[in-house]
Amino acid sequence: MNAVSSTRAICVAVVGVGLVGSEFIHQLLAFPTPNPFRIVSISSSKATLSSLHGLSLSKSGWKSDLTNSSATTSKQKVSDLVSELSALVTPGQKVILVDNTSSQEVASEYPEILKAGINIITPNKKAFSGELSLYEKILKESMDSGARFLNEATVGAGLPIISTLKDLAATGDKVLKIEGVFSGTMSYIFNEFSTVQGGGPSFSSVVRIAREKGYTEPHPADDLNGADVARKLTILSRFIPSLLSSLPSGYLSVSTRSLVPKELEDVDSGDEFVRRLEEFDAEFDKMREEAFKEGSVLRFVGVVDVASGEIKAELQKYPFTHPFATSLGGSDNIIMFHTERYGARPLIVQGAGAGAGVTAMGVMSDLLKLV
Repeated sequence: MNAVSSTRAICVAVVGVGLVGSEFIHQLLAFPTPNPFRIVSISSSKATLSSLHGLSLSKSGWKSDLTNSSATTSKQKVSDLVSELSALVTPGQKVILVDNTSSQEVASEYPEILKAGINIITPNKKAFSGELSLYEKILKESMDSGARFLNEATVGAGLPIISTLKDLAATGDKVLKIEGVFSGTMSYIFNEFSTVQGGGPSFSSVVRIAREKGYTEPHPADDLNGADVARKLTILSRFIPSLLSSLPSGYLSVSTRSLVPKELEDVDSGDEFVRRLEEFDAEFDKMREEAFKEGSVLRFVGVVDVASGEIKAELQKYPFTHPFATSLGGSDNIIMFHTERYGARPLIVQGAGAGAGVTAMGVMSDLLKLV
């Protein structure tokens, strides 16, 4: 007999089957026997597979099964899915919705999902980095229903950033400051552009190559504007009680220095943006040269200063001896926790902060916390 009976297997509904969603399903189907999870629904933007008794899926065939499904995804897909899943919520039966989208529409439904007693696991940053009012509703419904929301993969992909922050707070340590390179895209760009050797390629060429390698969004301005870093800072700050209400408009309330030249802010085409970015290479070269003369490199960082309440995302200079100058490579993330316990030497978490494999791992690790 299996250690987990089929009637008590944890019911999992997966929304979103893009790169991360597909990798997550692959990891879930590869889980060793006895698998404590039963997939009851898979939804893409176009089609849905569902069976409240559990879907029979194979690692090689689930995608074609979804594509060939006669059940199309309706505009009311989230509320309809919640209604179906709520019927499974009974004492001793856990139900989990895994949101692998980046959809604001799905994120806005989190309070209702939690209210129905359905747990949420997600790499979607929208609900936790937007308006404070939505986040407060999520907290309230989670507390009232007992359903949990876990979002490790919203910051640092599979890196233990949020869980580390939670553990520090839960064990009574006092967080003084969090600072780090939170964007894999920005990490790659400045690791290539500003080094301890000085000089180097032009800023526009580094951005162009990063785009060609798939490190940036199709429109690089969506990375260079700093919004992604601001969202991650918002998420972290809301796990610090004294800062919970400090960002009423979420990431829009974060002090953010965009690296998008004002003259290019209205350029709609990613190709045109990269081409015209060359016009501003001299300005970036000057900043790099000034930093090098001071014995520093340039890094785009996020900082949460708990004492002052300052939360900012900006380009800063770091000495050649600093970990942000010596330890980073490729598109790594690196986050430093300055706390009372980790005073003289901060706690550092570093590693790949982007990619479908590690992001799906972060989602999977959250799922295992509910077993």
